[in-house]
Amino acid sequence: MAMNEVYAAVDPTRAQIDTLDGPTVLEFGSPSCGYCRATQPLLAAALVDHPRIRHIKIADGIGHRLGRSFGVKLWPTLVFLTQGKETKRLIRPADSSEIRLALAQIDVAD
Repeated sequence: MAMNEVYAAVDPTRAQIDTLDGPTVLEFGSPSCGYCRATQPLLAAALVDHPRIRHIKIADGIGHRLGRSFGVKLWPTLVFLTQGKETKRLIRPADSSEIRLALAQIDVAD
């Protein structure tokens, strides 16, 4: 799998997220958010070394329930999941090293 460049056309439901198999990163943000745009190269660089991690990019904001169910308040928020369960969260990551560390924690061979 690779980094998604675009936001999901349809937000997955919380039930769908909770039943995901394997490692996943949820990226909550907005196309108009400067912090979100600045995070893109950091996330892309970190994901290169973790091709089996699923990346779901979700446009967040008013009327988007998934972000509320995860308590998202600032963008971008990266939620790291293993088998649909949150194991780590990064809010406005400043460099790729903290993203790489969080990815390594969820990218564990079965």
